[in-house]
Amino acid sequence: MTDLVLDPKTTALVLIEYQNDFTSEGGVLNGAVSEVMGSTGMLPKTVALVEAARAAGVTVMHAPITFAEGYYEISSHPYGILKGVVDGKAFVKGSWGAAIVDDLSPRDGDIVIEGKRGLDTFASTNLDFILRSKGITTIVLGGFLTNCCVESTMRTGYENGYKVITLTDCVAATSQEEHDNALRFDFPMFSVPVTADDVIAALS
Repeated sequence: MTDLVLDPKTTALVLIEYQNDFTSEGGVLNGAVSEVMGSTGMLPKTVALVEAARAAGVTVMHAPITFAEGYYEISSHPYGILKGVVDGKAFVKGSWGAAIVDDLSPRDGDIVIEGKRGLDTFASTNLDFILRSKGITTIVLGGFLTNCCVESTMRTGYENGYKVITLTDCVAATSQEEHDNALRFDFPMFSVPVTADDVIAALS
């Protein structure tokens, strides 16, 4: 896509759950996503995009999910994706698994969104408040999972009136089929799906 136009002053790059439990060998959920991560080159592409975004003056935001040990912030009878998180003891606050992967460690000027406890980054955080107070009108989304937290955040961003751009090669799911299905059918309904290189080109 060559006609993408981005104003760095009104654009935020939102990095969803780039945490060791997903991104790194030994992470609780890494085995489930590593195949799709490898197929897209997700991590190095995200690192390159973040460098370009910072250089251009784009707001870089990190949206990790964390829970107190015992998972008291959520239902005592979790089901679906959150049951998998609880059963695997993933994303426990203060643990290595919950830490943002070293390659994408927040830097001065980045914003770490706090309070993410569920799938939609908008739902339990002050993301919307920060975006509006900074005059951000375009959000660029990458992270985990393609068809879960990224898609949930994408849909709400669309509903809330943001221009939503989703990074087709900076997202990963627990299977190639789920990943491809979301990119083919869902992303075009609620966002402008592009590659990391498309965004880099639009910023240069």
